[in-house]
Amino acid sequence: MKHYISIVTALAAGCLLTFSCYDLKFGDAFLGEHPESSGATIDTMFNSATNADRVLTKAYTYLPYGLPTNGGDAYDKLGVNILEALSDLHQSTRNNISDGPMNLYYNGALGSNISSTLVGSEAYRFGSELEYNAVRYAWIFIENADRIPDISSTDRNRKIAEAKMIIAIAYSELLRYMGGVPLIKHSVDVNEEMYFPRNTFAETVDYIVQLLDEAIPYLNWKNSGTEDGRMGRAGAMGLKLRILLWAASPTFNSDTPWHPDADEYTCYGNYDRERWKRALDAGREFFDELAAEGQYALTMPSSDTPEARRQAYRSGYYDRGGTEVLISTRRGYSSSITDAFFRERRYSGPTLNYVNMFSWDDGSEFPEDFDWENPSRQPFFDADGTPTRDPRLYENCTVPGERYYDGTVAPLHVNSPLYSLNTGFFQMKFILQYTSDRDGRPVQWPYLRLPEVMLSYAEAINEYNDGPDDTAYGMVNDIRNRVGLPPLQEGLSTEEFREALLRERALEFGYEEVRWFDLVRWGREDDFRKKLYGLSSVGNDQNNPTSFTFGVIELQQRQWSYSWDTKWYLAPFPQTEINKEYGLVQNPGW
Repeated sequence: MKHYISIVTALAAGCLLTFSCYDLKFGDAFLGEHPESSGATIDTMFNSATNADRVLTKAYTYLPYGLPTNGGDAYDKLGVNILEALSDLHQSTRNNISDGPMNLYYNGALGSNISSTLVGSEAYRFGSELEYNAVRYAWIFIENADRIPDISSTDRNRKIAEAKMIIAIAYSELLRYMGGVPLIKHSVDVNEEMYFPRNTFAETVDYIVQLLDEAIPYLNWKNSGTEDGRMGRAGAMGLKLRILLWAASPTFNSDTPWHPDADEYTCYGNYDRERWKRALDAGREFFDELAAEGQYALTMPSSDTPEARRQAYRSGYYDRGGTEVLISTRRGYSSSITDAFFRERRYSGPTLNYVNMFSWDDGSEFPEDFDWENPSRQPFFDADGTPTRDPRLYENCTVPGERYYDGTVAPLHVNSPLYSLNTGFFQMKFILQYTSDRDGRPVQWPYLRLPEVMLSYAEAINEYNDGPDDTAYGMVNDIRNRVGLPPLQEGLSTEEFREALLRERALEFGYEEVRWFDLVRWGREDDFRKKLYGLSSVGNDQNNPTSFTFGVIELQQRQWSYSWDTKWYLAPFPQTEINKEYGLVQNPGW
């Protein structure tokens, strides 16, 4: 009996990968839902480079995007929320029946069978996401690229390499959320036996690396102008490091299983130090190539002022066409693409735990025992409005007294007429301070930035060599220098450098979907279980306060704080998918 696999049927919204149902389409709705009316065929799709490029472009549209958009349920993870809301950096306070963090994670209710009202509110729902759509269209392009008559061999090979990189990104996402997954290595034919067994963790890692290695020689190092946003060699090499670092990390690379039921689909099952070496080598290869090719670098401030440093940091993650984003994914050009998320912005926010990670502006630690009721120094702004902390704090988090969204004072203080229940802070990153900050600046998702590659390389050096060297220190210190912070203390042990580096990743990549995966791959049980706090503030004026009094508040505690289970490291496969008997094996604990 043939069992029709959801990851195939879902791609075509209910039909198999044939060209008689939901086919490829020309026009404004090209590759839309009812293309059979257009009469398009594979022959017409690949009868010119222009038409074929539309197929490849369609594959690009299914790449992962970290912010909820107006593109429908498949784009809106966690019920119009963000992955950081599952980490220690952010807390949802939304009283909303579709809010994933509140209704599935904080109360421990996530499972392989959930209420229909919450389907799609998970962080990741296998079979309902977009990655296999990207795989499908990429393989259609690869298998038919030889049909294109008006294209040079160089351009043909480059675009095939782009398609392979798209597939690698898709499987990278699946790996990080699910572990080993079915690897579809061709466009599926309607007459095939629909049996796609789950591949192992090791096989999935190796296949991603294989695709990247095949793509790297044919890709441009960096694309610019009308080619900006296409996959490039720098992105492929950086992604290879990300995946090898994931594979080398202790959750998956250990003699001790991360869960009693962990198996070959969810880890290696043993420890091998050479896995760190593979990551280290990938980092060295990237930076050797960067030295030869240039074009990528940290976006640096125009002056030594807090505002200039903040703007440089913003430009590095936000602006298209810069020198910092190695892989950019896009859902549209206008900032209105995230209007659905903007409407929800005041019902969740950063934790005080996260805010307290950011040092004073001179690099000295913000004290754990800071007296919020009787502060010896203003925690956010001096009397003249000068910021007192790491510039990245203000770009990641909206703090009391800050301008926000439309240039008005953020209604964080409880005596504001517009106050709504929150953590005492709002997310600033991607939302920004003024309407003018967003208008006219085409949006993107910075899927992979140069600073991540720098910190990942430093981590691989530290772990493989049992301590940091000058190169590892240099990678971290360059990132700190960009925002005016002093170098790390010399002479750190392996463990001390690791802690400093993981903290630096949290500070640099807030709201860029890095923290959750860092906690998972390092098995940071203490961070999942710790109490989370917010900040209550009262302004000296309801509408335009210039000073505040503060008090620490305890946020709603998650079930994890008293009943932690490592099963949460990977998502459950929906039981409906397993019941189709095409080869899935459930993840541990679910």
